Amino acid sequence: MKKLYITAACLMALSASAQAQDAAIQKKVNALLAKMTIEEKVGQLHQIAGADLTGPASAEAKNRDRLTDIRNGRIGSLLTVTGAAQTRSFQEMAMQSRLKIPLLFALDVIHGQHVVFPMPLAEAASWDLGAMELSARISATEAAASGVHWTFAPMVDVARDPRWGRVMEGAGEDTFLGSKIATARVRGFQGKRLGDLDAVMATAKHFAAYGAAQAGRDYNTVDMSYQQLHEVYLPPFKAAVDAGVATFMNSFNSLNGIPATGSSMLQRDILRNQWKFKGIVISDWKSVEEMVPHGFASDLNDAAVKAIRAGNDIDMEGYAYTTHLAAAVKAGKVPIARVDNAVGNVLYRKFELGLFDDPFRFSDPERERRVLADPAHRAATREVARKTMVLLKNDKKVLPLAAGATRIALIGPLAESRRDLEGAWIVNTKRAPVVNLAEGIRNAVPGAALTVVAGCDVACTSNSGFDAAVAAARDADVVVMALGESYDQSGEARSRSEIGLPGLQSELFAAVRKATGKPVVVVMLAGRPMVFNSVADQADAILYAWFPGTEGGNAVADVLFGRYNPSGKLPITFPRNVGQIPLSYASYSTGRPQSDPPNPYSSYYIDVANTPRYAFGHGLSYTEFGYGALKLDRATMRAADTLTVSFDLTNKGKVAGEEVVQLYLRDLVSSVVRPVKELKGFQKIMLQPGETRRVSFAIDRSLLTFFDHSLKQVAEPGKFSVMIGSASDDIRAQGGFELLAN
Repeated sequence: MKKLYITAACLMALSASAQAQDAAIQKKVNALLAKMTIEEKVGQLHQIAGADLTGPASAEAKNRDRLTDIRNGRIGSLLTVTGAAQTRSFQEMAMQSRLKIPLLFALDVIHGQHVVFPMPLAEAASWDLGAMELSARISATEAAASGVHWTFAPMVDVARDPRWGRVMEGAGEDTFLGSKIATARVRGFQGKRLGDLDAVMATAKHFAAYGAAQAGRDYNTVDMSYQQLHEVYLPPFKAAVDAGVATFMNSFNSLNGIPATGSSMLQRDILRNQWKFKGIVISDWKSVEEMVPHGFASDLNDAAVKAIRAGNDIDMEGYAYTTHLAAAVKAGKVPIARVDNAVGNVLYRKFELGLFDDPFRFSDPERERRVLADPAHRAATREVARKTMVLLKNDKKVLPLAAGATRIALIGPLAESRRDLEGAWIVNTKRAPVVNLAEGIRNAVPGAALTVVAGCDVACTSNSGFDAAVAAARDADVVVMALGESYDQSGEARSRSEIGLPGLQSELFAAVRKATGKPVVVVMLAGRPMVFNSVADQADAILYAWFPGTEGGNAVADVLFGRYNPSGKLPITFPRNVGQIPLSYASYSTGRPQSDPPNPYSSYYIDVANTPRYAFGHGLSYTEFGYGALKLDRATMRAADTLTVSFDLTNKGKVAGEEVVQLYLRDLVSSVVRPVKELKGFQKIMLQPGETRRVSFAIDRSLLTFFDHSLKQVAEPGKFSVMIGSASDDIRAQGGFELLAN
């Protein structure tokens, strides 16, 4: 009891300290606002690209002298500027302004700054929250040392359509997993507290439902029920708020007819009023201006007014605010209180970062050199990359390869690629050198005879190199094929209507397979789930390596040769063909569900199975895990109760390994039809050979709630099914309980 009192006292002291700091900063903000002209206020809401573009250039930018605007306090933040020396130079210009308000420097630090970690979807495949927090932590440390204050990450959009190029930037298809990952990445980026020299402001993006763009086409329309919006797409954003995320970015898409940038429902009603978010809301690149081609605003002036009134604080590279906002305030179209609120949000973060005390505190070239040279950062990219790799197939236990293998053929267009291993969304130009697959294998088995043949380039439009590939395979004991996408075939503006292997890559695989009869291991590099049925059918083993980053070649070799037992699980469903998309494990049963034997008048395709090629949560290991019977400590529970489910997990193999144990629930009867299963818990557990461990999950009311038709979050009395599995389609133990009415 004494410990409880001490803990409570500590929490109260921390809360009081935070409130005092908040009040002190707010007092400084109000004092500065009182000194500012309307033009200076508008300047704080104007962000421009200081260097490389990550979107189409603004026509208005050609008519502006950005350096003069900085010196006159007409720009509040710059993006795509990096490096301690460069940020210091721009900051010195800002210090020539009347009020000497420092600039914020923002950059898309998505999965690495100097060292590159696996792309975010790959990291999600690790199901290792600690690894993802570490990745963001190191990225933030390097970015902050390079003069960056603010990253436009994490992307927390739920995405169930792999045609969408930006699926690589998020956490996959699941709301529960995505919410946990959002929390981990926000904590990683922001560290112990904002203002520390190893922390950057994180951004939850894209608000909201950008991942549900129709036809998987980037920037496209989104139309869905509000129940689905609240149930599936908003929870990861709420998790980011609860984790203390500093900023939000709205999305390019319209949602039910309203562009997100002009949506007061999203930005004011939900974000500000319901969730009590107090940070900065920034537009995406020119998304204020883009409300004009949406047909929602008549011109740039109208767009500026609608965006600021809806709750958008900063206009990124759109020149709508800096051109029209001051006049709109003077004309009475925009209340000055709304402008002051937006400017106050920006100034608050600048005070919180300590920039008014020392504008150059993040721009120290010596600290930058020291931090970027830290060897622990590179080592961490290898460790995280190993965790992300998913063993999709391993017939006859072809993997791991024998360490004494003497003749290896590495064949495929990605065998010696470096840039492709980094993936999309790498905007920093000064990066650590990449270890490719060929180098990784040489490092792992230096005594082996390794023959490397591309066969074709990534586009693979010609088969002229196939004969050389086949010859190399015939002379080898084992064949490893490096197939997949190039880095620029996924990411923003990289949607694909077909997500198969590019060009003749499948034919290259078939030629090698048919002519040799040798064991063929496929290493697949990609930024999204791909369709590769012929390879999936015929390959002896398939390792999905995604885009694994700086140490990708070494990490792949670690898995291939058994130095690391793969533990990755798919965070998104792999379809059999694009006709199944969108496809999710959390589907809804219909009034005519598919049955066995099949009923011709049920919900199914006549040309392909309903099931995916590889299901959400799927991933193999070099060992085998046994699941014991499921035990529930009670058969019924009330809303205030917690029910515990448990079982024994055993490593039945001869090597140590990690298993991602997954808990799924189903609400059997409710006022709104519920999915056939929903992920509601997971644990990643390491077991030695022969080791058994009791695994438990606690189920409380929060895991049983859903949004009803009135958008009220409820947990309705009734029966629930409990499923424990190694994947969503590999349920190993089941049970049930009933939630009673209070």
